Amino acid sequence: MTGKYKSSATIISVDQAVGTVLAHDITEIRPGQFKGPAFKKGHIIREEDIRHLKRLGKEHLYVLKLGRDELHEDEAALRIANVIAGPGVSFEESPSEGKIALKAARSGLLKINVEALVELNMTPEISCSSRHTNTVVQAGDILAATRAIPLILKEKTLMEALEAIRTYGPVFTVTALAQPPTGLVVTGNEVYTGLIEDKFAPILRKKLAAYGCEICKLVFSPDKLDRIVDGIRSVIQAGARLVMVAGGMSVDPDDISRLAVAEAGADPVIYGTPVLPGAMFLYGRIGEIPILGLPACVLFYRATVLDLVLPRVLAGEEITRRDLAVMAHGGMCLQCEACRYPVCPFGK
Repeated sequence: MTGKYKSSATIISVDQAVGTVLAHDITEIRPGQFKGPAFKKGHIIREEDIRHLKRLGKEHLYVLKLGRDELHEDEAALRIANVIAGPGVSFEESPSEGKIALKAARSGLLKINVEALVELNMTPEISCSSRHTNTVVQAGDILAATRAIPLILKEKTLMEALEAIRTYGPVFTVTALAQPPTGLVVTGNEVYTGLIEDKFAPILRKKLAAYGCEICKLVFSPDKLDRIVDGIRSVIQAGARLVMVAGGMSVDPDDISRLAVAEAGADPVIYGTPVLPGAMFLYGRIGEIPILGLPACVLFYRATVLDLVLPRVLAGEEITRRDLAVMAHGGMCLQCEACRYPVCPFGK
């Protein structure tokens, strides 16, 4: 071992290693066949192992000599994982090569304290990488991986880093998603009179079903303020705990849905986003009931601002103007010929 860790371990030649105890895992990579530990920490080196070790490029090995103020990489990784894993996050207490994977203990929305994650990685001896925050995950999905970079870590260094992180609370959590009965109000004279067929309801029903939500009442309304207000109130009276108002969200004189949302008692009413598609999206609340105003882009694009906001609403978040403003970074859909959302940059 080199640098400031030199005093913690003794280097011996592989040819002299027979009978010694291996102090760390040794990884073997056979492209397309295998990647993992060829020899595990604690393995007693045998004569027949020498050739294998040399084939892996090992001419020297470490014989570990831990000082009282030092930690092995596996112990360090365990301590890190215990601090950064919050509710809904699990990990196996069996690190490999100083690395531990954090997994979703339940399905839901992955929330990451990004500032805390950055702070953790400011310690050169610690590495932690993750998925993006606000990602919908399933139970068992890998969320992040953390490890101690050197084989031996000074305990003081680790403790100082973890104490700083504790002030933020858990770095990773998975919040279960609610499945509220949803009321849908589709506006537009052309749909209300039957001149054209409604396209909103089938699309929204499918999106909601992906989260286990059902439409409890569907109302069609002409472009009249009082009728849209009545529609919003009627779906709430029918038991809706999430309301969607589809259509009428542009700045045309006939598009008054956003005004109707405010008239129905929504407070706050946040209109407009920096997400494309989805600039004319609306978020509001009537009491504890979220209300989402959906522009026509929902009809034409597989992924819009709705797909970014809906999981957060189902996770119980109250969306703010700042939340929407932050979505500007990564909020431009590239309109790929073959949409692969959510495996794409949109919303990341």
